[in-house]
Amino acid sequence: MEQSIDILLATYNGEKYIPEQLDSILGQTYQTFRLLISDDGSTDKTREILEQYAKKDSRIVLFLQEKNLGYIRNFEFLLKQVTSAYFMLSDQDDVWLPNKIETSMACLNKEGADFVFGDLQVVDQELHMQYPSFGAFMQLDRKIKTCLHKKTLNYLYNCVTGCTILAKSTLLKKMLPIPNTSKYVAHDHWMGLMASLYGKMAYVPETYILYRQHGDNQIGTEKISHGFSTLGQVRRLFIDVKLGIFETYVKHSEAFPKEMQEKNQKALAYYEMINQKENLNFRKWRVFHELYKEETVRYYILNFIIMNLPLLGRPLFQLRYHFLRLRKRKGEDSERTNRTSHQN
Repeated sequence: MEQSIDILLATYNGEKYIPEQLDSILGQTYQTFRLLISDDGSTDKTREILEQYAKKDSRIVLFLQEKNLGYIRNFEFLLKQVTSAYFMLSDQDDVWLPNKIETSMACLNKEGADFVFGDLQVVDQELHMQYPSFGAFMQLDRKIKTCLHKKTLNYLYNCVTGCTILAKSTLLKKMLPIPNTSKYVAHDHWMGLMASLYGKMAYVPETYILYRQHGDNQIGTEKISHGFSTLGQVRRLFIDVKLGIFETYVKHSEAFPKEMQEKNQKALAYYEMINQKENLNFRKWRVFHELYKEETVRYYILNFIIMNLPLLGRPLFQLRYHFLRLRKRKGEDSERTNRTSHQN
């Protein structure tokens, strides 16, 4: 017999894509669920669309927020409404493949897990495939495989995409409240972290969501640092991200096991220290090593150079930057030539 699931959908000005997403959820092969939707003060036709769907399907429970909460608080509101034994998260602009819920629940039961997440196929706004695997594109595959059952899985950066989550509701007491102090710690980052600390994780390697990328995405596949022209810009971003992460961890230290609270303090002190170093640093290398030791050798060395040896890294970065620009220009020229030949 199918177990009941609460699916949590946070919406805001999503009129363009929300019907397609609602249809994909309501048409799942697994049908025992409630669809809890919280609209965060939309000013377009989103609410009208949601109300029309709610009239047609009694599984839809609709909440209309009078004041804009922001996406993290909107998801947190929905998490507090969960009454089923399991819950899932959903974005408003994706498309779920028909067996997403069934596949997630089968994985959770097979692995005896408390928390399941999976991969996505990245598509454009018209659902044309851009990348067959989000995990491969974002280079998360190895980390997930290596650290799936470790507390370090979601510690240094986020490996969990929120719209792929299926979890037992018993984990909510560890996940709530969700911190909202840094833009670098999103709701799925925190939820995945708490699940890795206090529950058993499982991963579905096949893609079961069409992860739509468009100009209005709150969070997506953009690699911000790829657009930077200097190592200083990259270093500033890297340090800001880690300061935001570890400041959040320290501020919410009660959420962590005691043995990790000291680790959080040391990590924050480390990034505060290198924030004051502009050229060379070899102090507190052991802290860096402890944080990055489970990453690839390339990732380890690259981050050590950016964080601690920017004086040596700047000329190498400039060579790389000009090489990538040249390669991009050649690619654009080749594409232009191909278009011209086809037109002729």
